[in-house]
Amino acid sequence: MKGKMRRISIEKDIVEAKDPIKGSALAKKYRVSRQVIVQDIALLRAEGKAIIATPQGYLLPEKKRIGLQKTIVTRHIKERDLKEELRIMVDLGVKIIDVIVEHPLYGEIRGNLNIQSRLDIDNFMARLEEVEAKPLAELTDGVHMHTIEVPSEAVYQKLITLLRKKNYLIEA
Repeated sequence: MKGKMRRISIEKDIVEAKDPIKGSALAKKYRVSRQVIVQDIALLRAEGKAIIATPQGYLLPEKKRIGLQKTIVTRHIKERDLKEELRIMVDLGVKIIDVIVEHPLYGEIRGNLNIQSRLDIDNFMARLEEVEAKPLAELTDGVHMHTIEVPSEAVYQKLITLLRKKNYLIEA
């Protein structure tokens, strides 16, 4: 299959998918390397396609929100604290859209997360270990921001209280 036709098919796969699609699954389906898929996705983005890469795979941004979108600033150093922070959020029904750090040289660096369950957290933590990567927050002494989606203002206030109790929350 030629590149243009493959990209049309990949875009169709992503549009029709109910869940994110891993690059390795697309590579297997189209009998190309994962790097070819990464390049195809880059070309689709260059054409203006709004494809997001998350730890769960490629997806399109959701059109409809389940609640309020907020940004929180937190800090933790240890990986177990990272896992605990994420669990506090998902246990309240919060969707963690991304993580953002302010790098002194590059400015804002954002990583798409799309985490909304304990299974997503476990998969994220396993992938972190598998690829021997470090969380973005390590670039900024643990300080980072999350864009989150909360079902209600009451849930948001409860989240703030729990993060404050754990000393993860940074407040102005």
